Amino acid sequence: MSGKKDKWDQAYQQADFSSAKVATVLSDNSYLLPLSGGDALDLACGRAGNAQFLAKNGFIVDAVDISSVVLDGLSSYVMENKLQIDTILRDVESDGMPEKRYDVIVVSYFLNRELFPQIVESLKPGGLLFYQTWSQLKVTDTGPSNPDFRLKAGELLDLCDSLQIILYRENGELGKTDSGLRNEAMIIAQKPL
Repeated sequence: MSGKKDKWDQAYQQADFSSAKVATVLSDNSYLLPLSGGDALDLACGRAGNAQFLAKNGFIVDAVDISSVVLDGLSSYVMENKLQIDTILRDVESDGMPEKRYDVIVVSYFLNRELFPQIVESLKPGGLLFYQTWSQLKVTDTGPSNPDFRLKAGELLDLCDSLQIILYRENGELGKTDSGLRNEAMIIAQKPL
């Protein structure tokens, strides 16, 4: 774990939480979120843009990451801004998902295919998964160069085959490639009741 942890601890030394971005899959489709709020998870949260967005929309959020540096900074930011976000230091790739069920799980720019059954299991019945990450169908060199960290065409649909698909998007090389969502795939899926 220490190699990965050290990498991300170093990357987040100067993390600016006030400018953290919300994943497009969540911000553009926030109207699908449960009106009553509930429990939410921002998995591999980084600067926690998704967690902040969910907390500001009435959710009690767990922000999980491998980096103690980013979570320490986030804890201070959360206290200053009075957000309902709990930080959880966890290497989900080796230790698995938290022992909790969620109404909403958001994952952005993190891919571990072996974790998908646990992600699905961590959703409450009727719970929503908002997932967005890099795709091998790319038109620029943005994102990771290693194809293991990029989804194959349609792979996200296969990984979520036990869920009801609400929205799926993967533009690839269709049409005007300098517009729209490129180099990425996104899905919103619901666990059956």
